[in-house]
Amino acid sequence: MLPHHSKFLLAAVALAGATAFATPLLAAGDGNSPVTPTCSSGKVWDKSKKKCVTPQQSGQLDDDNIYEAARDLAYNRRYEEAIKVLQLAQNKQDPRILNYLGYSHRKLGQVEAGLTYYTAALKEDPNYTLVREYMGEAFLQLGRVDKALAQLTEIEKRCGRDCREYSMLEQQIHIYTTN
Repeated sequence: MLPHHSKFLLAAVALAGATAFATPLLAAGDGNSPVTPTCSSGKVWDKSKKKCVTPQQSGQLDDDNIYEAARDLAYNRRYEEAIKVLQLAQNKQDPRILNYLGYSHRKLGQVEAGLTYYTAALKEDPNYTLVREYMGEAFLQLGRVDKALAQLTEIEKRCGRDCREYSMLEQQIHIYTTN
């Protein structure tokens, strides 16, 4: 399931033999947010160059580009590619980078590895509620409703019951406990 706050990606048509080229589109959700273009396998969008590039070595892209590209790859279920891109980040302790390493590993079925990254992200930023929401989902995957509920409580302390992350995790807990 795509988180509600995420940018929705529109599929880009790849022409055989053409170089990777994409034009920013508008987000389906809000009508005015640019969507990171989808690049062909092994490439990521470089917002400063406004084109798809091959991230061959650390330092070619800044951490913001790395984060955005990896997040979009992960939301498109390209988890292994997302992990490879995230590993290029200069700041290995950036909570956003750690969060999407956790997300991608968890989605690949490596829940314990995902939890390790989530824990590291929360060490850097205990108020990062999206990490707490994803961590709660990881605990549900392990059958640990108690720990998922603990994350729900932590989210409520930080942003209340009306925030998106609270609603998302509450829904996942409800689904888990009613099935």
